Amino acid sequence: MRVTLAQISPKLNRTNLDDIIKIINSVKDSSDLIVFPELSLSGYMLQDKLSEDAWQIEELDQLRDLSKEIDIVVGAAFKDESHFRNAALYFSKGECISRHNKVYLPNYGMFEEARYFEAGDIFESFSLDGKSISMVICEDLWHKNVHQDLIETNPDIIIALVASPARGFSDDGLEIQRQWYDIIKTVAKECYAKLIFVNRVGFEDGLGFWGGSCTVDALGNIQHQQENFKKIIKTVEV
Repeated sequence: MRVTLAQISPKLNRTNLDDIIKIINSVKDSSDLIVFPELSLSGYMLQDKLSEDAWQIEELDQLRDLSKEIDIVVGAAFKDESHFRNAALYFSKGECISRHNKVYLPNYGMFEEARYFEAGDIFESFSLDGKSISMVICEDLWHKNVHQDLIETNPDIIIALVASPARGFSDDGLEIQRQWYDIIKTVAKECYAKLIFVNRVGFEDGLGFWGGSCTVDALGNIQHQQENFKKIIKTVEV
C-alpha cells in the first residue's frame, strides 16, 4: 500500500481545507492513502475560536469526492450535535466511513483540550478492503489501557494523528521524540500491526511542533522517518 505522510504546518483558520485539497490533488495519482496530523483542518490552539472554526460533516463534501480517488485521513475540530470533538476522519470511496473522537484530552501544562472538547469513549476498528484499521489521536497512545483496547480490536493497521510540541532538547536530540518512538514501537509489536505516525510541524502561540513522522512495521521497527521541523509530503510503501 502506498501511503503519503503529510507532515504539514496547519494554520489557525479554515484555509487549511484549501491547502489540504491542493496536497491531495498533487499525490492522488501515485498514492492509495494520505494521512494528515491531528487537528490538521483547524490548527491546534483554537481555544475561543473553536465555535467558529469547528467543522461539520456536510462542509467536507470536497474530501468525500476526492476519496473516490484516494483514501484520506484528516484531523479536525468537529461539531457533533451539541459537542465539540477532537476527531480523526477517514474518507474512502466517496464517504466518511469512520470517525474516532479523541478519548484522552490532556489538561496539564501547556495543554487545555479538556476545557474545550468533549472526550470520546471508545476505541474500535473498521474493515476496509480486507484490512482492519484503528485510528488514535496523540495522547490516546500514552495510556496503557488503550494498548489493551487496541490489542482487543486486532487491527492490521493503526493510524496515529499527532500534534506533539517539541520539548526536552539535549545534545542527544529530543526527549519527547524518543518517548514517542518507544511508545509507537511498543504498540506496533503488542498488536502485531503496522503503524502510521503523522505529527505536525510549525509554530502556534509559542509552541513548536517537531514532526518526525514515520511508519512502524509489525515487529516494531521504525521506517520512513521524516526530518524534524520541516514540512514534508512523502509517499512510502507500507
